[in-house]
Amino acid sequence: MIRGFLTFIRFSHTIFALPFALGSMFVAAHGLPPFRIFALVVLAMVFARTAAMTFNRLADWDIDKRNPRTAGRHKLVSKRFAIAACAASAVLFIATTRFINPLCFALAPVALITVFFYSLTKRFTHAAQFFLGLALAIAPIGAWLAVTGSFAFPPLVLGASVLCWVAGFDIIYASQDLEVDEREGLRSMVVWLGFSRSLAVATLLHSAALAGFLLFGASARLGPIYFVGLAIVGAGLVYEHVLAGKGTIAAINKAFFQVNATVSAIFVLSTLADQLLHP
Repeated sequence: MIRGFLTFIRFSHTIFALPFALGSMFVAAHGLPPFRIFALVVLAMVFARTAAMTFNRLADWDIDKRNPRTAGRHKLVSKRFAIAACAASAVLFIATTRFINPLCFALAPVALITVFFYSLTKRFTHAAQFFLGLALAIAPIGAWLAVTGSFAFPPLVLGASVLCWVAGFDIIYASQDLEVDEREGLRSMVVWLGFSRSLAVATLLHSAALAGFLLFGASARLGPIYFVGLAIVGAGLVYEHVLAGKGTIAAINKAFFQVNATVSAIFVLSTLADQLLHP
């Protein structure tokens, strides 16, 4: 049951948001934070994403049954188990933030509402991908707050950059479901603009994300190691769009899963190395 549930929520996709939270945390702490904060941030991220993804699966339960790409999801776990897991994860997320600091605890319900709300947006707006970006943008801001207990300009820039990055790659990913979304009356940038024009929007978003990552590095006074890593991130984003331009399911999946995982990993590793080695 547990293994099926982890597949149900694509637990492995936590890698997309977690590295940006960790990178923000490393910069806020000027290196490695206390282990207690590190562990609490990771737990909070895992619980929040588990709650959000389970809610998403529940919201799309019947739609997923009619989508050939997702038709097997509902067979992995029972609906009752999914509801219980969603509720438990939400409670555990809020409880975890209680041990971080008062500000994170106070903002925890706002974060949950935001990540839950995304799952409903494709029913009424073509900007659904931007709401997913907003949901993941919370991660680096929250991680910074966990370390410092206060807002600052660099994490807000990083959050905006993550919003653009996520919205861009989700536009690419959503192209797989264009026919299903049109049939179901669902909305997305791809439904609204078509594949070619939505891919152009994704390119603009990823360009904005890269510019934001540059501004984050400058505003946080990061060193050359970070910017070398960022050059690799930029190359990865270019490669992602080369793959996406092929328009095949295999190429889109490679762009979404492999390239984005690599981009996020390079980001966090170069950020950590910069904080540990840059004088």
